[in-house]
Amino acid sequence: MRILHRQKVLWISTFLLIVYIKLFSLNRQRVEELYTSKFYFFFSKILRFLFGWIPFSIGDILYLLAGCWLLWKIIKNVKYLFLPKASTWKKKLNRKIIFQKCLRFILLLFFIYIIFNIFWGLNYNRKGIAWQLQLPSIMYDTSNLTLMQNLLLQKVNETKQVLIKQKISYPNNRNLFASAKTCYVDAQKKYPFIEYKITSVKSSLYGRLGNYLGFTGYYNPFTGEAQVNTAVPKFLQPYIATHEMAHQLGYAKEDEANFVGYLAAVNSTDTLFQYSAYLDLFLYANREVYYFDSVSSRHSFDLLLPHVKKDIEEWRRFNIAHQSFIEPAITWLYGKYLKLNQQPKGMRSYNEVIAMLISYYKKFGKI
Repeated sequence: MRILHRQKVLWISTFLLIVYIKLFSLNRQRVEELYTSKFYFFFSKILRFLFGWIPFSIGDILYLLAGCWLLWKIIKNVKYLFLPKASTWKKKLNRKIIFQKCLRFILLLFFIYIIFNIFWGLNYNRKGIAWQLQLPSIMYDTSNLTLMQNLLLQKVNETKQVLIKQKISYPNNRNLFASAKTCYVDAQKKYPFIEYKITSVKSSLYGRLGNYLGFTGYYNPFTGEAQVNTAVPKFLQPYIATHEMAHQLGYAKEDEANFVGYLAAVNSTDTLFQYSAYLDLFLYANREVYYFDSVSSRHSFDLLLPHVKKDIEEWRRFNIAHQSFIEPAITWLYGKYLKLNQQPKGMRSYNEVIAMLISYYKKFGKI
């Protein structure tokens, strides 16, 4: 009876906590002021302090252990259900036991949901970077998209010319992550709200696998680590790093992480980061323009420097070489995850950074 009572209390407490989290998240101003700016601001630093000094990703190891545990559980139950030697155990596996196992699994998912939101997930419901910068609403139309495409085209070519002229080479992973931290230090002088202290950026342990699954970086909300897939082409990695670091600062939505990563990259003195950000954003804008005006999109692409086109071709060949049957499924699942977390456009949420960039240009007159 005591065990049953404890289980009942646990279920009720868990349910009430989930309800409270949902109710709390409904007020974006409250999330911004009480959760992001206060609790998460300090808690995220604690996570980075605990795990940032370790040279490898603790979060990746936790994911591996969790995956092995789940696989073991699946194999164990399937084995007892179908193997002849398990006939005795199988007889005992009645409906009550199956029901109890299902309840325990659901309770585990509830715990993960609660921890996820406390550690980071509530940031999906904050006011965000557009509110912090007081960016005006803009018309997301062909003229504005074309304008931004052409501005980014100019920036991409300019920064690439500097890299060629000065013969700047890409750093190793350690120096890359240190430079990414410097980008935020520089940007903080202009935007105090993107203060970044205590570095915890690491190379993903699953980079080679990630090439076939379609990810270039990710943030682990349970350890506060930002992972960069350092197996992708070098010119992509600087912007990937600043993007994932933006997630660490509580910018959970992908368009916001893209925009904050852009602010950090282009406000630095490091041309490698500037070029990486401008190139990625140009490709976003170019694809968006293509939906409305394919002629303008192709013309703008043709005006890229040959060295820039060479980088894009390298990226295209890289993707072709790492195509896999599972990548579409992973992309679909992640798109569903984004839609469940305040990003109704799914994978196209990344592209919405262009709307922010247009608004930023309209207010400040530069990109």
